[in-house]
Amino acid sequence: MQIEDPCVVSLTWKLTDAQNRPIDELEQPVEFFFGGDDLLEKVEEALAGHVRGDELQLQLEPEHAFGDYRSELVCFEDRSLFPEALEVGMAFEGLPEGAVTPDMPADVIYVVSEIYPSHVVLDGNHPLAGMALRLKIRVRDVREATEAEIEARTVGNAAVSVLCGAPAGDALH
Repeated sequence: MQIEDPCVVSLTWKLTDAQNRPIDELEQPVEFFFGGDDLLEKVEEALAGHVRGDELQLQLEPEHAFGDYRSELVCFEDRSLFPEALEVGMAFEGLPEGAVTPDMPADVIYVVSEIYPSHVVLDGNHPLAGMALRLKIRVRDVREATEAEIEARTVGNAAVSVLCGAPAGDALH
């Protein structure tokens, strides 16, 4: 079966940055809904028409992956607004109650990037924002999508990988 909208593809891949430094490797096949919300648009464009066993390589520029890095999505908030057990890398949906930074989007996942005694640095960019990415994909299987998958536009496990999600600035999964 050829990959065409709508279907479910089972993929493995190796993801690197533009200098071929490893970022993510999906060694066990994972299913994704093709023609919905599970994969980036450029990944779907590259997969279209392929069949089980095909391998392909592509380069994703920031505008086709997770967007440019946006410094306006970085803010500083008072340390007292956060739990005592706070660590770099912790993520929060939206800013904490009592936040004072104006004009920050409420529907963004903010990651703690630095912690100081008086304040915390939050970054609302996707961790791969601003990066060109290289991707080697292997199509492990292709099947027809179920009615439930077509209606939902997902197989429901897409958060398993970094290649799922919206461009920087939109809500992340």
